[in-house]
Amino acid sequence: MAILDLFDDSEEATARRRGWVGAVQRGFRADRPEDELVDRWVTHYRAERATVRGAWLPAGEFGAGPMPVATYASFDKTLNAGREVLPLRMVTDVTTSASHRRRGLLRQLIEADLADAVTSGVPVAALTASEATIYGRWGFGPATFRHGVEVDTSAGFGFRSFTDPGRVELVEPVDAWPHVRAVFDAFHARQRGSVEWPAPYEDIHTGAYDFDGGGANRKIRAAVHLGAAGAVDGFVIFKHGEKNTVAVTEMIALSPEAQLGLWSFLGNMDRVTTVTHKLSHPRDPLQWALTDLNRVRSTEIEEFLWLRVLDVPRALAARPWSGNGTVVLEVDDAQGHAAGRFEVTASAGGAEVVRTERAPEVRLTAETLGALYLGGVPVAQLHRAGRLDGEEDAVRRFAEMADLAEPPYCLTGF
Repeated sequence: MAILDLFDDSEEATARRRGWVGAVQRGFRADRPEDELVDRWVTHYRAERATVRGAWLPAGEFGAGPMPVATYASFDKTLNAGREVLPLRMVTDVTTSASHRRRGLLRQLIEADLADAVTSGVPVAALTASEATIYGRWGFGPATFRHGVEVDTSAGFGFRSFTDPGRVELVEPVDAWPHVRAVFDAFHARQRGSVEWPAPYEDIHTGAYDFDGGGANRKIRAAVHLGAAGAVDGFVIFKHGEKNTVAVTEMIALSPEAQLGLWSFLGNMDRVTTVTHKLSHPRDPLQWALTDLNRVRSTEIEEFLWLRVLDVPRALAARPWSGNGTVVLEVDDAQGHAAGRFEVTASAGGAEVVRTERAPEVRLTAETLGALYLGGVPVAQLHRAGRLDGEEDAVRRFAEMADLAEPPYCLTGF
């Protein structure tokens, strides 16, 4: 195991960085990296002060060289927990070579990083997973979900009574970026579940680089919504596809009027009959604003952001609570970071959380705590599924305290 020095430009270090990116591409079944991809990867990870870990075969062993057999990277950004924006350890680029699986490489990499996050005072870690069965053993639980929709915008698409008080303007993506960034920052400051954008998002949303195809992304388009006073309060980034389709890659609105205004723009484009969006807001008003609500079809619901609570008192105090009361939680954590008993006393929308020796009333694993943390799944549902133990009265009391009316929402993949 070793950590790459991102600022070492020696020939050996440069070769190792290229090998590391190549291993990540191989792990995700992508093409071998071109020079520009490696350069941008290095630039972004330097900007984030990322810690880049890997496992290389010993020198002289068959197959040894600059390409590692396991990769892992992390950096710190922020998570909106609802009452507070918390430091967040973001985990990404996790791969293990197909020829070196089940040898404990991922365990060593992830446990070293989580221990470092705890030492650094970071209360929560997060990742987005390609497989839903891998990370629960390290205390990660699915905390937000990705909602995909397909909207029929063929002849007859229209709203019941909506008239946009503002307007939409098409803008070149590079010119839209300052407005896109400002809207996201406002969204991040107020949306529970939002994760701060990492450095590559500027390249992605300006079209400066296409991480899937290489080179500049000449297909994406951008439009911004201006409210009645002329200020930008929403944006959509999209691309045209085959058979009169449009795929939304990012859409954020700071008001229902801006949200419907952007959908009106998308739905009334010429020679477009279908609009898809893979990260639709779970409370998007579109369906109920249309004259025909069947024009919006749900295509998928899939876990998206996985969270791992590392500091239970700090994390639970940073989220909102819906009811008043006290409950003693016992958390089982194989790595020990969140293990223990905690007395949670909720009042006036917040909570005081302290360690206790009192008998536990509700018992759960660190993985289940991660899933519950943002309020994306009801307490009773996890209890019925056998993921949370306790007497009926204690579970009901915990649900009254912890369940939240509004769902969390995350748009940030990493």
